Amino acid sequence: MAQRQNFPTEPVANSKAIVGGAACKYRFTVLTDGLIRYEYADDSVFEDRASTFAINRNLPVPKFRIVESSADLEIITDKFHLRYDKARFSARGFSVQCRGNITSWHSTWRFGDQSNGLGGTARTLDEANGRIPVGPGVISRQGLVSLDDSDTMLFTKDRWVSGRTPGERVDGYIFAYGHDYRGAINAFYAVSGRQPLLPRWALGNWWSRYYKYTADEYLALMDRFKEEKIPLSVGVLDMDWHLVDDERVEKSGSSGWTGWTWERKLFPDPKKFLNELHERDLKITLNLHPADGVYSYEEEYGAMAEAMGKDKEDGHPIAFDIVDKKFNDAYFDILLRRREEEGVDFWWVDWQQGQHSRIPGVDPLWMLNHFHFLDNLRDGTRPLTFSRYAGPGSHRYPVGFSGDTVVSWESLDFQPEFTATSSNIGYAWWSHDIGGHFMGYRDDELAARWVQLGVFSPILRLHSSNNPWNSKEPWKFTQESRSTMNEALRLRNRLIPYIYSMNVKSAKEGQPLIEPMYYNYPDKDGAYRVPNQFLFGSELIVMPMTTPRDRVTQRARARAWLPPGRCVDVFSGVVYDGDCEKWLYRRLEDYAVLAHEGAIIPLDAAEAPGNGGKNPEMLEVKVIVGADGAFEIYEDNGHGNGVEDVNWAVTPITLDQNRGVFSLGPVSSEASFLPPKRSWTITFPAFTAAQHIRVSTKAEIKTTDSGTTVQLDALPISSKVTIDLGKNPQLAVTDATKHIFRVVDDAQMDFEPKKLIWSVVTSDAPLGVKVSQLTTMDLDQRLLGAILEFLCADSRPVVKEEAAAKVEVAAKEEAEVKESTGGYLNLKLPMV
Repeated sequence: MAQRQNFPTEPVANSKAIVGGAACKYRFTVLTDGLIRYEYADDSVFEDRASTFAINRNLPVPKFRIVESSADLEIITDKFHLRYDKARFSARGFSVQCRGNITSWHSTWRFGDQSNGLGGTARTLDEANGRIPVGPGVISRQGLVSLDDSDTMLFTKDRWVSGRTPGERVDGYIFAYGHDYRGAINAFYAVSGRQPLLPRWALGNWWSRYYKYTADEYLALMDRFKEEKIPLSVGVLDMDWHLVDDERVEKSGSSGWTGWTWERKLFPDPKKFLNELHERDLKITLNLHPADGVYSYEEEYGAMAEAMGKDKEDGHPIAFDIVDKKFNDAYFDILLRRREEEGVDFWWVDWQQGQHSRIPGVDPLWMLNHFHFLDNLRDGTRPLTFSRYAGPGSHRYPVGFSGDTVVSWESLDFQPEFTATSSNIGYAWWSHDIGGHFMGYRDDELAARWVQLGVFSPILRLHSSNNPWNSKEPWKFTQESRSTMNEALRLRNRLIPYIYSMNVKSAKEGQPLIEPMYYNYPDKDGAYRVPNQFLFGSELIVMPMTTPRDRVTQRARARAWLPPGRCVDVFSGVVYDGDCEKWLYRRLEDYAVLAHEGAIIPLDAAEAPGNGGKNPEMLEVKVIVGADGAFEIYEDNGHGNGVEDVNWAVTPITLDQNRGVFSLGPVSSEASFLPPKRSWTITFPAFTAAQHIRVSTKAEIKTTDSGTTVQLDALPISSKVTIDLGKNPQLAVTDATKHIFRVVDDAQMDFEPKKLIWSVVTSDAPLGVKVSQLTTMDLDQRLLGAILEFLCADSRPVVKEEAAAKVEVAAKEEAEVKESTGGYLNLKLPMV
């Protein structure tokens, strides 16, 4: 029970930050220069307890000034100007203006305004078939947003819960950060608590299905994934792990949805079964629908009855009452602890029974999320729960279960936007039903595209219903989709070094893993016109493919806005000009993931990593030249609840663009949990000037027209390696013709027009003339778009004479270097 009391809060604000209160009916608390709390209480009794949203109001007092008369009050900071007439809150008498010329007329909030700003998230996607309304976030293009906290649950001093004090009361917060969206999110975390640190294994692939498995079937399935070289980290068992169809359930009148006792016909030896999953490097979570309470046929009924002071002989069901302290303790310490002692790692809380409990204003979902997460915080484990979103503040209890979505393109098309805008309310760790849950239809292309999106989602959890024709094993799909899904699932585990490092950054610095494009580019209109496009960590931009491919090009497309500066497709090496909108076209096996100049992306170098997402023995680092870059790879032994408690091993990686020097290592501290030596592969997409490269250790260097790879021998982790690329290295100009050839070759159309297309593409005509000629050929519009994507990708000219001269100079320099230093150069110069 002690761990469930481990919830530090500082809800009482510094008195110097407070204006009003005492005998007044209003109270304002200036929490930061862009965040103010506003309260109105007819009886002048104000709330100082922590709420589900606000657990820390004791923040450093920002600079502000007050202008006051007997009838008016103004509070002014660098970011906002509040005006109030000292009467009952009204639109006429209470307003806040965002300072800084955000808009010409929309930057004033008036009491009662209901704008959701740029949106937040929703409690669930249950039965959603496409877009649904979402709740408010704390950022707005107009510069300020109000978050109403008047009706939320409260935490008492003894770490229990309470509803609100009755009476006419208003309790809200104004976020007035203008276009400093990350500033608003950081203020949100300052008041509501930081994002927790997720365990590394949670970032691998999860397997889940609503299906009546036996123990042997489930173990065989896990072994099949291993045979297919598809890594997993978490095994999920839906509700059929417990008694459902048993005669005792039927006689009791129970629905069978709630259960606490293993179904021994399916799992004769649960402890052995769970141990075998652990031996396969898998964590296990079981589904819970707790609403029906505890019936007399449950193994723990007697202990529960005794704990609740009831007569176990009368056999009456014990009602689920999570707001009763005795039941709350017995729920965790008896019902759940027995299963955890057998090997269950965490719980999937599948609460769908509404927001009401015996305590007015206390939502059972909040209770379950809060106490489940704290209960998992024991024995040095890193806590995790798996449940639905309950409202602002839910980010403290990852991971979020978004509910049962319909299998459809419409569902897929909404999911990237839904995930990205959730960061606007600080909620960063959604787990969606990848592939959809139920209803809908079979579409192998849809399934593959959904798994690809899962790779770049906070959590990748394959899921489906108990329909015998609806399952997500890749080998049940066509060869094309199967291959695509296999590669995607392997890539997800390969990305764990990057994702886990961003997980650390999220916990330390308050930066969600997934963010809308406007976080980095708030003053660019294009950033708001691509709701499905998002930032995946600090280094990557993802444009999901969420609609079917067309018949002619055999490609799907995504509308993209490319930010200023150049970007590189991390898979194909295509270089794109920035600050423009365009369509990106991709075959089923391809995906649109770009990296900006200076990006550094670490990956597990194994083609098929093993289960569990462990610290890898071999690493690959993708480096995009063109700008300074820096990244830190975070690793640990899995111990420690939060970022402050962990013994981190940090590997620094930098790119000094002006000097053209890439640096790697050494690891920051002693790290017995890491392999003593590691092999490294450093990949420079779209960098082909390999003749300039000099490496501080033995290396093999290979170059192709799509980039350069430097393979380093196994080195002690205490080593530092430098790679000299030559001063101010630049991305190679993209050869559009090779990419266009594939587009034209794949096109389902007559052969003769292909000749005409090719003659235009390969002609010496200026780009404008080529575009003009292509647009007058009456081509299929998707085909024309796919051609223009590459033809207009990189506007820099290819000057063959200059390139040849550079190769000649570089060859001379290389010979001089070899003669004077015996440098480890082993490559052939590229053809120009």
